[in-house]
Amino acid sequence: MRIRFKPWARAELEASKFYIDNPEEYKGKWRELFSNGNPINLELGCGKGRFISQVAVYNPDINYIAIDLVDAMLGLAKRKIEEEYKMANRKIDNIYITRYDIERINNILSKEDKIEKIYINFCNPWPRGKHRKKRLTHTRQLEKYKEFLNEGAEIYFKTDDDELFNDSINYFKESGFTIEKITYDLEEETDFWENIETEHEKMFKEQGIKIKALIAKNS
Repeated sequence: MRIRFKPWARAELEASKFYIDNPEEYKGKWRELFSNGNPINLELGCGKGRFISQVAVYNPDINYIAIDLVDAMLGLAKRKIEEEYKMANRKIDNIYITRYDIERINNILSKEDKIEKIYINFCNPWPRGKHRKKRLTHTRQLEKYKEFLNEGAEIYFKTDDDELFNDSINYFKESGFTIEKITYDLEEETDFWENIETEHEKMFKEQGIKIKALIAKNS
């Protein structure tokens, strides 16, 4: 998703108490940063922050890390998080956002961080063959996630893209994940998971595009 440059984003992020500008320094130390024993969940590609802001404010006993590569996106996510916590009359104490290339994610997370859950919402489908290794659900990436995921940790994945979804099913199986739940029409599933609708999800549904989703377990 392309977004216009936001000249204010970098300054706001640097001034924010829940933005981490040097995530490599926290590899293996994220639990110390949160200063509690609560589980840590991760969103890869948080975009404008609609999902992460709501899931984090609804779950005060879970810690969250949200990653994106674009300052403009993270700036919007920062503002959205502040808005949601203000409406809930809550202090922002269980979430950090950071700018990083997810292809190099093992530079910022390790087994000591004990990640319990990963959310991947509407990532770039990279349809061209030579670019498919860039997919966040590609086997190459899944093997990296396994290096910091707890045993039994889960990946929650949803997309509008049929080809990406079908290929991802194979990626998960090839990497030794167990697919616990799967649907080709999330809107029709009343108890699939506690869904939070993202900006992309709302747009695709309005276009009549069915949302595909799955939960895969690190087994």
